[in-house]
Amino acid sequence: MNAVLILGGTAEARALAAELHGARIPVTSSLAGRVRDPALPVGDVRIGGFGGPAGLADYLRAHRIRAVVDATHPFATGMSASAAAACTAAEVPLLRLARPGWADHPLAGGWQWVDGPAEAVRAAAGRRVLLTTGRRTLDEFAVLDAPFVLVRLVDPVSADLPAEWSVLTSRGPYTVPGELALLREHRIELLVTKDSGGQMTEPKLLAAQQLGVRVVVLRRPAAETGVPAVSTVSETVGWVRSTVEG
Repeated sequence: MNAVLILGGTAEARALAAELHGARIPVTSSLAGRVRDPALPVGDVRIGGFGGPAGLADYLRAHRIRAVVDATHPFATGMSASAAAACTAAEVPLLRLARPGWADHPLAGGWQWVDGPAEAVRAAAGRRVLLTTGRRTLDEFAVLDAPFVLVRLVDPVSADLPAEWSVLTSRGPYTVPGELALLREHRIELLVTKDSGGQMTEPKLLAAQQLGVRVVVLRRPAAETGVPAVSTVSETVGWVRSTVEG
């Protein structure tokens, strides 16, 4: 039996798994399996989907899970919805661990905030673009009318991309000097990114500010209603302890 199931391969999920493992609280981390050679957390790990909310609910019952932490990426709305539905069906407590976004960042007022790829495409038209929104958005950005697009991804893609696009496979954390060099080398005029939050990918925003590169940020989708949420690993550990040890 594992007392806690952590959903997600984020840095916060890995830190939480380490904390719980150190506290001798049985934990399993579940990764979607979309990233090749992912950074693995300590403890038990499962990779792959559950088969929707019903499959996840069955897993929770079969493994006698006492608490679930949704520590998926802020834009992984499908998994968060499945977790909410499954935990309701299986009557298992659920907590959302989501790192703070960049809305309160000191530079945020100078960025253009948009509600989705369609708005970002319009904002980026005619510019030399660095696109860092992940491979799941590539189809929506394929219509972008730009002289050059550098798309940065963790893993290579097999899909055909527009002729004006170049692909850079790279994994953070990044540094400001490295991001400055990248923006200069490719003469980037506009950065398109998601409101992922965190420090791992923040350097591109700082580098863009230094070079006068425009920044377009996709806002986060709405959170699942009715699911309690915290923003730190320490808060999550406290909730887990009170839930499984109370």
